[in-house]
Amino acid sequence: MNEQQSSVSIRKAGRLGAQELGSRLEAQLLLAFSVGRTRAWLFAHPDAECLEEDFTRFMQLVGRRRAGEPLPYLTGEREFYSRSFRVSSDVLIPRPETELLVEKALELELPKRAKVLDIGTGSGCIAITLCLERSDWQVSAVDRSQAALEVAAGNRNILGAGTLELLTGSVFEPVGDRRFDLIVSNPPYVAAGDEHLSKGDVRFEPDLALVAGADGLDLIRDIIAEAPDHLEPGGWLLLEHGHDQAAAVRGLLESAGFVLVGSSCDLAGIERVSFGKAG
Repeated sequence: MNEQQSSVSIRKAGRLGAQELGSRLEAQLLLAFSVGRTRAWLFAHPDAECLEEDFTRFMQLVGRRRAGEPLPYLTGEREFYSRSFRVSSDVLIPRPETELLVEKALELELPKRAKVLDIGTGSGCIAITLCLERSDWQVSAVDRSQAALEVAAGNRNILGAGTLELLTGSVFEPVGDRRFDLIVSNPPYVAAGDEHLSKGDVRFEPDLALVAGADGLDLIRDIIAEAPDHLEPGGWLLLEHGHDQAAAVRGLLESAGFVLVGSSCDLAGIERVSFGKAG
């Protein structure tokens, strides 16, 4: 780095990053991460010196972001339900639409000490949020990726969800014959070969957390087929799915004997979560 760059100010560093990215916000987030400060600190200290090593780190991150790498993977965190979750390339990036799944779960009338299972927990954002929002609930979470469970365990410890049980395995295999009052899942639901797999942030996310067969419904079929054997009478199953899969998921729920089957829309008006009650 030349002498001029070594004495760059926070203001100038942010301006350079914004020019490269075409986004002032993303530049600020990456700069704050690079210097170990908050965005508020950047605004309050625009003339502070950006140290050479910090500036180098910042511009490297800018370059990776320009190449398409997701911002949460660069900073290692993403907000979900007003909490900061650690993320890595081993887990799906938590998305705002998944908060609908949490909201629907919290609206249900369940026993005070409800037994809850989250299938395919990834970063743990759903299970941990339910655990913290309903401290009396007994929440368990499973994932077939040990690397993902390590991320979830880190978030559990950081956010203080010590009662959360984490289990390794696929679908219901880790819980044996146990039954639950509520089962939730944001499973893989993208069809193999979908054009979106080669675009945007999805290019960097794990296929294991995204792809589920020719129509994207393979894992959802498995969950719905097996769920009746793992739900208490009157228990609920809530599933997130793709923007055009609601009708198919409702059909699968009804065929499996669920009642009060329906779907809920996200803030964009898209049917994003479907549900049913065990008969």
